[in-house]
Amino acid sequence: MPRTIIYTILLSLVLTSCSQGSKHFKIGVSQCSEDIWREKQNAELRMGAYFHENVDLFFAAAYDSDERQVQQIDSLIDEGIDLLIVAPNQVQTISPAIDRAFDSGIPVIVFERKTSSQKYTAFISADNYEMGRVMGEYVVSRLHGQGTVLEIKGLEGSSPAIERHNGFTDALREAPGIKVAASLQGDWTEPTAYATTKQWLNNNKDVRVDLVFGANDRTAMGARKAMQDSTSAPLPLFCGIDGLPGENGGIQLVRDSLLDASYIYPTHGDQIIELAVRILEGKPYEKETLLMSALVTNNNAKVLLMQSEELLRQAAQLGLLHEKADSYLRDLGIQRIVNWLAIGIIVLLVVVFVLFYLYQLRKVSMQRERVVNNLWNLEAPAAPEPDPATAAGAQEPAPEPKAGSQAESLASTRFISRFREVVESRLSDSDLSVEDLAADMNLSRVQLYRKVKSISGSSPVELLRTARLNRAYQMLLTTDKTVAEVAYDVGFSSPSYFSKCYKEEFGVLPGVSRA
Repeated sequence: MPRTIIYTILLSLVLTSCSQGSKHFKIGVSQCSEDIWREKQNAELRMGAYFHENVDLFFAAAYDSDERQVQQIDSLIDEGIDLLIVAPNQVQTISPAIDRAFDSGIPVIVFERKTSSQKYTAFISADNYEMGRVMGEYVVSRLHGQGTVLEIKGLEGSSPAIERHNGFTDALREAPGIKVAASLQGDWTEPTAYATTKQWLNNNKDVRVDLVFGANDRTAMGARKAMQDSTSAPLPLFCGIDGLPGENGGIQLVRDSLLDASYIYPTHGDQIIELAVRILEGKPYEKETLLMSALVTNNNAKVLLMQSEELLRQAAQLGLLHEKADSYLRDLGIQRIVNWLAIGIIVLLVVVFVLFYLYQLRKVSMQRERVVNNLWNLEAPAAPEPDPATAAGAQEPAPEPKAGSQAESLASTRFISRFREVVESRLSDSDLSVEDLAADMNLSRVQLYRKVKSISGSSPVELLRTARLNRAYQMLLTTDKTVAEVAYDVGFSSPSYFSKCYKEEFGVLPGVSRA
């Protein structure tokens, strides 16, 4: 019996005994998109969770898709999460899914973006209207009350985009000498801002712009690049919002004069985790929390880039983690002495269970491999060995090889190899149909079905499904993606349907394979 298995299980049992009485919590995090701002926030969420050994985080990113975020929230609910942290992609469209979580008894923390419903437990964010208003006042001051401004808004329907725009325009109303040439629709991304600005410039070549306000720093930089590529005239000033630290962050862009100003949009993932734990443990908490933020200009950008305070905070966190680890090791020694006999019996029982469980998983895996090999690895039969008597010089001539049969077998092998290449190249396409596969093979649907069925004994749909589940199995073992992310990556349109198919194929749910 491997010692590493015993020691690992023993350590787990002891650590569990050290935290008796504390419930284990599963927290789902539904991000509306994936970008550098959210990467920083996710890192802070994980760091905050390190201080709570009874907290597990499950992340999902919708990549600005309302439909995908709704599916991911429903999937997290099905996973049995104890609390949902969500940044809604848009105000209206995500609200029903959030309501379903809240109505099922799951506490909901809405952060950074608002929902049209009041069914949430707590809200935490910076004041987006105030950011837009302060930035508008800065623009008025920077242009001395006279000039033309171009605005690139954020994603239509999202609360930060709406509130930043409203705050900005309200501030400009106080300065009649400032004219807004246009308010263009963006989606928070640099490529969209680039294309939208470039198109506007082509249609308004005679309009002189003194300053461009982007709803975030990436939008402002997209507009800047578009103007660089479209005109040789001096560039206007550019302002954005986010003010991230680090390389290519908004603070550095202001320091390097690529942006004239930005506004720090705080992430504070660790603070969100603290709020979540307080809610789950029944402790007092604030329902509405506004995070502090600040304007970034060339006057303070250099100072803000000095991350000494952040480094000290991270160092303090690492120190606390080391103290926790030392405490656990001390408890481990005490528990070994006091409860060795009881733990030994439990360990033996657990090891037997784990080995049996691993054996069952291996059995399922071997069955899967045999199925896949039977379906894919069709090889031409080997040439028959010569008869010994004939080889020794017997008079009876050797039988003629059945050339037609071997040629057919070789053709079948090549056909299946080609079919496999087509399937694997389009595995992530959830809309892939038999008609699509047939078209890629230059066959009709009926021809493809008959050919595949006659060679493999399975239909094209069955082979496609097996290939997807096989890829999913490998991803679950070799990546840290969630079950929902794996489902989408291998072409399933619904995580719940993926789980159903996976269990039918392998006899266990996807999460069990990862375990």
